[in-house]
Formats: sequence, C-alpha cells, structure tokens
Amino acid sequence: MIRPGLCSITFRGLSPHEVADRAAHAGLACIEWGGDVHVPPGDTESAERVRLVTEQAGLSVASYGSYLRFDGDEAAHLESADAVLASARALRAPRIRVWAGGAGSRQTSTSQRALTARRIREFAMRAGEHGIDLGLEFHGGTLTDEIGSTMRLLDEVAAENVRTYWQPHQDMPDDDALQTLRTALPRTSTIHVFSWWPGATRLPLAERADLWRAAFSILEDEGSDRDALLEFVPDDDPAVLDREAATLRELIEEGRASTP
Repeated sequence: MIRPGLCSITFRGLSPHEVADRAAHAGLACIEWGGDVHVPPGDTESAERVRLVTEQAGLSVASYGSYLRFDGDEAAHLESADAVLASARALRAPRIRVWAGGAGSRQTSTSQRALTARRIREFAMRAGEHGIDLGLEFHGGTLTDEIGSTMRLLDEVAAENVRTYWQPHQDMPDDDALQTLRTALPRTSTIHVFSWWPGATRLPLAERADLWRAAFSILEDEGSDRDALLEFVPDDDPAVLDREAATLRELIEEGRASTP
C-alpha cells in the first residue's frame, strides 16, 4: 500500500499545528517532520509536542527528516548523531531520513566514502536498537547523486535497516528517472513527490502526471508498503495543498489501476 503524506518542510513558515491541520484537511495520512524548523535535533520536548499534535490530528509520523550528513570530525559527528536520534525517539518516528555526505560521488575520495559508509552503518546499528530505520536522501551533491553510487553505498553500508528514498533527479527525463526507480526497488522505503520542470520551477503535480502515474504503477507492482510524501508545491502556498493532495491520491489510484 502506498500511503500519501506530507513533508513538513513544504511549509516551513507554518507552525506544527497548522501543518498537521492542513495535512489532515487535505486527506493525507502522515507527515515527515523536518529537523530544520519544526523538530530541531536534540530538542526532545518539541519533538514530543509535535508527536502529540500529529496524533491529535488523526495522522501518523512517517519519519524524521534530519540533515545528518555524517561529515566533520568524529566528535562533531557523534554530537549531531546523538541529537538526531534523541529527537527521532521522542517523535516516535519509525524512520530517519539522512544525507550521504556533503559532496557528490565523483568529488568524494575513496577514504571519505568509506568513512561515510562506516558512520552510516554505526548510526543504523544505534537506531536499530530502538526499532528505527534509516532512509538515504536521493539527492545531488551527496553519494546518492546517481543510481549506481546509491546502490553501491547500500552494499557498502550493508545494514538491513538502511534503504534509500527516491525522487526524480532534477532535469532528468521521465524514462531515465523511472529507470532509477526500477533499479532501486525493493531497496526504496519512501518517495518524495513534487513536480519540477525545468530546473527547480515548481509546477502543479498534475503537470507531470505521466511521470508520477508510471512511478506509482511501478511501486504498486512491486507491492511493498511505502510512504509517498508531497515535498514541494507551487510558490510554497498552503492554499494549494488540498488540490495537490487530491492529485496525489488520484495518481496513486491510477497507478494501482494500471498494475497488471
């Protein structure tokens, strides 16, 4: 089953109450709470409040959207990792989104790549002790900037509770983007949903309906449970959320209907 949800970073200017209320009104089921504004790492009281706000709105916490990159010296990394894990636990998030370093795969040395993989593995072991999975942000400027590096990194980390997110890379043609999704299955846990074209031009989701209908068909055919989270909307405008959420649900249903 594909569960429709929202990334709270879509509306950084809204309070957690407003984000949850709008997500519920739009018929969404869950929220990935971002660590930059709504649930700062290490602020466990805020995390607990946001968890209650989510539950009171009839929604689930999908994940904790951290900005942990596994870079820097060891002491700074461990301090950041501790703070992220504390907030994720207080939020009762089943998954933490993390970033695979701070540079692209071609700009990262062999030794730095090995260090990043080791730190991800070690953090995954700690998170796993609390029943929490990790999801790698599938993004440029990191070791997941292309699908081959992403799959190799998952092998290097070699942890059962580490999978990858998926989203279409910027300016990538539909067929190429869908091929990255096929390659990542079934090692994909979460989908970030948005409609950018060209570059970072934010369009209504319906403007790239063919891409998303095909993506959801691929996901439904594989059959695993996943979250599909709206990440960006045109002009960051909360007023369009109902429309965008309705389109998301429709595309999920159309993808399911087209599955053999």
